[in-house]
Amino acid sequence: MSIYLMKFGGNAIRGKEDLDRLAAEMAQLVKKGAKIILVHGGGPEITAEIEKRGMRTTMAGGFRITDDEVLKVADEVLKGLNDDVLDSLKKAGVKAKGMPGYEGNVISCVKKEPITVKDGETTITVDLGLVGEVDKVRTEYLKDLLSQEVLPVIYPICADGSGSRMNVNADTVASGIAAAAGCRELIFITDVPGILRNLKDPGSKIDSVTLEDIDALIADGTISGGMIPKVEACRKAILSGVSAVRMVNGKDKESIVSDVMDNKPHGTLITR
Repeated sequence: MSIYLMKFGGNAIRGKEDLDRLAAEMAQLVKKGAKIILVHGGGPEITAEIEKRGMRTTMAGGFRITDDEVLKVADEVLKGLNDDVLDSLKKAGVKAKGMPGYEGNVISCVKKEPITVKDGETTITVDLGLVGEVDKVRTEYLKDLLSQEVLPVIYPICADGSGSRMNVNADTVASGIAAAAGCRELIFITDVPGILRNLKDPGSKIDSVTLEDIDALIADGTISGGMIPKVEACRKAILSGVSAVRMVNGKDKESIVSDVMDNKPHGTLITR
């Protein structure tokens, strides 16, 4: 079974028009025989809802400090986004099932250890609260759905061994599932066309790189600023056991993902 895992967040795909366009491309891939698992986050939407409710968003080291109330908001927002994705897929003629990471015991998580961050000149240790990291992945449930021609759509609320729910980074969930399921590719749908030699020139996209190439591109400044976290997410996926990671542009009007099976130089392909 040739499986593609695709992950997107609110910075890359937002609103009904974007979702409908992505769903239409998913339908094309399914018709070509692709088996697809979709994972989505929703950080910007969660932040907006927290602020709308007069609550405070506190970030540390790129993670959202999560208490019971924040987790409740995250769960509600992600469930709503999941429903929107399902609506678009149904409209495109794709059978899909939405679920949190804990359904079917697919993702078992453990509480993330406190992290160390800089606060001015001081180094402090921060407990992130109800933030988890992937512990175990069980793919039998997902593969059963795929064998029935059903596309799983997963949002990253997971549970530990005692059933306590936690917020888990969507990139980490995607990487864990892709590695465990032996996916042909993990495709990160981002807000950039791939790795560029010149940020101002989309035509300078690099078609393929290795982890060693990435190190060199960071060292010479080609990869810098907000691009670094994106490529580091790809690196972590490769090191977790994913054979190939592709970075593509969710804002591309021509093709987000529909030509990835045709061996075209789409986005940037990253391998070990």
